[in-house]
Amino acid sequence: MGKSVVVVFAHPLKDSLCAHLASLITARLDAAGHSITFADLYERGFDPRLTANERKAYYADAYDRSAVALDAEDLVRADILILVFPTWWFGLPAILKGWIDRLFVPGVAYDHAPDFGRMIPRLTRLKSCLAVTTLGSPWWIDWFVMFRPVRRILSRAIIGTCAPQARFSMLSLYNTEQLSAERLAAFERRLGRKLERLI
Repeated sequence: MGKSVVVVFAHPLKDSLCAHLASLITARLDAAGHSITFADLYERGFDPRLTANERKAYYADAYDRSAVALDAEDLVRADILILVFPTWWFGLPAILKGWIDRLFVPGVAYDHAPDFGRMIPRLTRLKSCLAVTTLGSPWWIDWFVMFRPVRRILSRAIIGTCAPQARFSMLSLYNTEQLSAERLAAFERRLGRKLERLI
């Protein structure tokens, strides 16, 4: 039986390397018979700004998620979440950060504890999360100078809090400004193997 997969794509250019990788991912998922929700944040004109009403309702009895209700339903139903994005300045693109800000909220991704202590996870159906990202920098800067900030935030703070049972993995394609056809092909094979294990 097919799984419910949400693929979130966050790059403004249709001919980008990220777009190419997202296309490979969706083709593989489709061939395997899974149910895919493809969220192209730029194409949809997703507003990454948390609204005043959303912020006011953060600690209310019922969080106001009306502006992102469909996205919230997709996230809650997902067995697998795949994020495809460029890493800019060793961080998430603003539009993806905003998607997280507006979707990983009370009543959707977690609940507040009665004493506002440790958050209570709600994404209990989510089994796997894969982040696929591209960077212009070499791998050693991300690993040994910056200590992989994007991976740490996604795996520990976001998925680790809201779906601790989910297995998180990340594939990073480095030095993309000097990318050879051979290195891209090797990364595509690596991505294919990762998807086979995931799905």
